[in-house]
Amino acid sequence: MITRFFSTSKPIHFVIVILFTFAVFMIVRISNLEDSLSFVLILKQLGFYTVVLISIFVLDFLVSKNNLTKRNGYKILLFSLFIAILPITVQIDNILISNLFVLLALQRIISLRSNKRVKKKLFDAAFWIAIASLFYFWAILFFILIIAALFFYSITNFKNWIIPFFGLLTVVIIISSYSIIESNNFSKIFNYIETTGSDFTTYNVLNLIIGITILVSLGLWSLFSHIGNLKDKIKRQRPSHVLIITAILISVVIILIVPDKNGSEFIFMFAPLSIIMANYIESIKEKWFAEVFVWILILTPISYLTL
Repeated sequence: MITRFFSTSKPIHFVIVILFTFAVFMIVRISNLEDSLSFVLILKQLGFYTVVLISIFVLDFLVSKNNLTKRNGYKILLFSLFIAILPITVQIDNILISNLFVLLALQRIISLRSNKRVKKKLFDAAFWIAIASLFYFWAILFFILIIAALFFYSITNFKNWIIPFFGLLTVVIIISSYSIIESNNFSKIFNYIETTGSDFTTYNVLNLIIGITILVSLGLWSLFSHIGNLKDKIKRQRPSHVLIITAILISVVIILIVPDKNGSEFIFMFAPLSIIMANYIESIKEKWFAEVFVWILILTPISYLTL
């Protein structure tokens, strides 16, 4: 049984997830290559796979360090399955990198719960989000998560509320300085700003429709269950779970407003959703239902082969 196998935390889980994501990544990337294979091109692809790999390890560290789930392999399994369900998410270079920086920021934000090195964590989180927005502009919306964390963790010191803006300003100054040195003006920073869009016709592809439907359906089911179970969480841990829910809501807003919708924007939802779903699977008393829940996610990308 899949759920029983991943119900503990073992190194073998990482091996399986790493091999699985590597297979998905290479199939997607190689099948969409426009240039002929070369040593340099292979190194480039391995470099982007390393970004995916680091993202998985950051997610595991974030969850384990902050006790967001029990000790099991569900979160990394779910993250890898989400990639297989929407493989377009590992096909776009800039959004892969942006998501990694958002994960680094999320780790710093959730770790504010310890109330240690608050100023450094706030600066780091804002800095990583600003860097993420250079690769994918609308990732800047995750800055809202920092403000939410200040509120939910009851960080009332006025200086701490200003620090995140210095984190953003630092990146703006660096980019503006580079622009001045390169082209003798600072207008380069405005090139990163994107417009919004509401054209969802690009989702009208069978694989995307199936993948998005499965993710949204199971995601909403898990989310509502998780919200209902928040009262059972230790009081000290509740703000962290509320922030994870907030991260999902922000990712939904990004999906709704980005101008170029191709499915890759769903990657911002993968990490927080894997945490929510992992908590839901842990709470299911009927083991057969938990098994069916996971197998739906496994069989969805397999079904693409028959379409």
